[in-house]
Amino acid sequence: MPIKVQSDLPACSILEAENIFVMTEQRAVKQDIRPLKIAIVNLMPTKVATETQLLRLLANTPLQVEISLVRMESHESKNTGTEHLEKFYIPSSEILKHKYDGMIITGAPVEQLPFEQVDYWEELTSIMNYASKNVFNTLYICWGAFAGLYYHYGIPKYCLDKKMFGVFQHKRVLKNDPLLRGFDDRFPSPQSRHTEIRKEDILKHSDLQILAESEHSGILLVKSKDNRRIFMTGHLEYDTETLGAEYFRDISQHKKIDMPVNYFPCDNPENRPVSTWRSHAHLFFSNWLNYYVYQETPYELEKI
Repeated sequence: MPIKVQSDLPACSILEAENIFVMTEQRAVKQDIRPLKIAIVNLMPTKVATETQLLRLLANTPLQVEISLVRMESHESKNTGTEHLEKFYIPSSEILKHKYDGMIITGAPVEQLPFEQVDYWEELTSIMNYASKNVFNTLYICWGAFAGLYYHYGIPKYCLDKKMFGVFQHKRVLKNDPLLRGFDDRFPSPQSRHTEIRKEDILKHSDLQILAESEHSGILLVKSKDNRRIFMTGHLEYDTETLGAEYFRDISQHKKIDMPVNYFPCDNPENRPVSTWRSHAHLFFSNWLNYYVYQETPYELEKI
């Protein structure tokens, strides 16, 4: 799926160098089709890296996708320049004027704070409330998943004794769900979080289904039975080096951090890690776009 982005977005040149089809605005207007409109609410501090990771995966199917990158207006980013945000992102108030086929709400490094103490919580709840009626399917990732489950269903998050950090094997629970079509019975996914959700809290809600879980890292995937919300506690979108970059960053800042589990070959951080989840990541995002967005969303977005 060629993704439609501004031609000077940093991710554009990176993806083109990887032979990933990125469509500029100039070429997109010549195609007589309606692209899927996807909004990405990027809450991660490393915004350019997150943009690139998500766009790489969204580009791997055969239709045109129009991307809107969204920034929070009530939060000042310390890691991404104002020029980049003003040039490539729209303020959150702008998306409230439109409808979208799909939306992605990313993780954020605020998981140890109570939700109400996050400086943009009120703004984010406005987006989540808006998405319920104006976005056909919303994918919540990591802290975004915790925030979505708390806001929509009152499901709490629990602090862990130590960070859930590494690559963990997960098993499919609902085997015939389209989101996991083509997945192996067990598949790996990176995890990087200080909190968890608990199975018993999910099971209290008859309108939620668990799709995948792990004996070691707990719940990975949950969806609403109306197929309008998907929650992923892990990071299938992560690049091969992302967990390592987090590990070495924390080590350099003298933080207490265990080595990521099942990540460095022979548990030696001098060995370059190898991705074992890339194929499942591409399949996951392809399935999401195809079965939960493209096949179901109305042609006229006004009918959502």
